[in-house]
Amino acid sequence: MILQKESKDRIIFPLDFPDIDSARKYIEILKGHIGLFKVGLELFVKEGPSILSIIKKEGRAKIFLDLKFHDITETVKGAMKSANALGAEFITVHCDEGRRLLESAVESASGKTKVLGVTVLTSLSGESLKEIGMREEFQDPLKLVLHRARIAKSAGCAGVVCSGLEASFVRKEFGKDFIIVTPGIRPSWSVIKNDDQQRIVTPSDAIKAGADYIVVGRPIRTAKDPVDAVKRIEKEIEDALR
Repeated sequence: MILQKESKDRIIFPLDFPDIDSARKYIEILKGHIGLFKVGLELFVKEGPSILSIIKKEGRAKIFLDLKFHDITETVKGAMKSANALGAEFITVHCDEGRRLLESAVESASGKTKVLGVTVLTSLSGESLKEIGMREEFQDPLKLVLHRARIAKSAGCAGVVCSGLEASFVRKEFGKDFIIVTPGIRPSWSVIKNDDQQRIVTPSDAIKAGADYIVVGRPIRTAKDPVDAVKRIEKEIEDALR
């Protein structure tokens, strides 16, 4: 497991907003209270690298560039080279194109940027995997996550993104130095209507299962006091680590 200085360093907040103005509010509020800001497709497509510059200027929080690269090898290699200059701590690449693509991403990464393989999205269930044509043995999310984690490990990825339901199995097989980032986090006190996440766990359960970092979005974003929500999550992490 990767050691962080403080429990809050394990918290990743996704800036899932349509523009810089919307995101800036949460950057200002949370910059001293979390470890990383996650920038995904919506915000990056709208604003480009400028949003990353704002995050870097604002303080201690690092950048998780979650673009989930998924294309032919040469295209991803070029995208990685372009991304190197942006100063991200993590960049994500889908595992389902196999080892060659992941290897090219790892080889093209530079500096401190680490490549994480995206195994199975937390919005997918076993039924979803069946629907998209996965063969029967891999319609079980756990089996598919472990299969793709093996590919990511062999390709040289620093770690993977997987749900908390699979984290303990990944940790057991790949050891303490393989980074695990877990999205789909829902504290027990957070109730979200019409949630699109299928495979969710609490912060405590994710950390106990071996997650190094947890991605927590809506429970913080929709809270009356986002900083208080973060502190409650941090307390859960501290309790789990004990």
